[in-house]
Amino acid sequence: MAEEGYRVVVNVYDLSNGLARQLSTSFLGKPIEAIWHTGVVVYGNEYFFGGGIQSLPAGTTPYGRPVRVVELGETHIPREVFEDYLRDIAPRYTAETYRLLSHNCNNFSNEVAQFLVGAGIPDYILNLPAEVMSSPMGPLIMPMIQNLEATLRSNAAPQATQFVPTPASVSVPPPPQQQQPNKARSTATTGSSSESKHEKADNVREREAAAASAAAVDPLGGARGKVQEEVMREFAAIMASGTLRASEAAALAMRRVMERHGNAATVQQG
Repeated sequence: MAEEGYRVVVNVYDLSNGLARQLSTSFLGKPIEAIWHTGVVVYGNEYFFGGGIQSLPAGTTPYGRPVRVVELGETHIPREVFEDYLRDIAPRYTAETYRLLSHNCNNFSNEVAQFLVGAGIPDYILNLPAEVMSSPMGPLIMPMIQNLEATLRSNAAPQATQFVPTPASVSVPPPPQQQQPNKARSTATTGSSSESKHEKADNVREREAAAASAAAVDPLGGARGKVQEEVMREFAAIMASGTLRASEAAALAMRRVMERHGNAATVQQG
């Protein structure tokens, strides 16, 4: 008699709670739909990678309600065989082997889905790291990602690294330099004094126009250089409270900073 079939679905979560869609263009320079997290639901449990392979009754994970549920089909693999498989791959899915861009919860879900039904999870989820790193800010946030990964592996508070953008990475044009007029040795006449006032007024208008243009192109403006340091400080403070796991603290820290800068961008545009 054929083995009973078990329904297999992937629960898809947005760790940014909608903020990625709202703020990614300002923060990264390109639109990002969400910060995806996934778990595979089968045999009444949800299996996911978070500091190791974990399983909880479906609907009880700390990630809340999924924003999408992707049907993968049915598996005829018995639960005991599946859990033996998980024990076999467990050494490859630990806090030490976690890599935010290449070996994360979504890579785990994809491998598990391939084992259960012979098909992976949607490409748009797996391609998220490449989307982020191909953004204008991608090369600049790599040091922050590497620091966070090291923190997740050591479970220690992160040290903020110096943020030094390269000339090619600066997206906001600097305001035009003001030419310093040569000082006249003799007493200025009334006509030359009036002309100097007009020049100063023109320079002020040029600076204001340049600043308005920069704000239109990049709402975060000069705040970009502080974002990395703010995320690291938020992460350290959350970890010090001892109430969240490192992966959850990292997501919350990023969310708080994005929210803060999103509000600042709204004020600037208003």
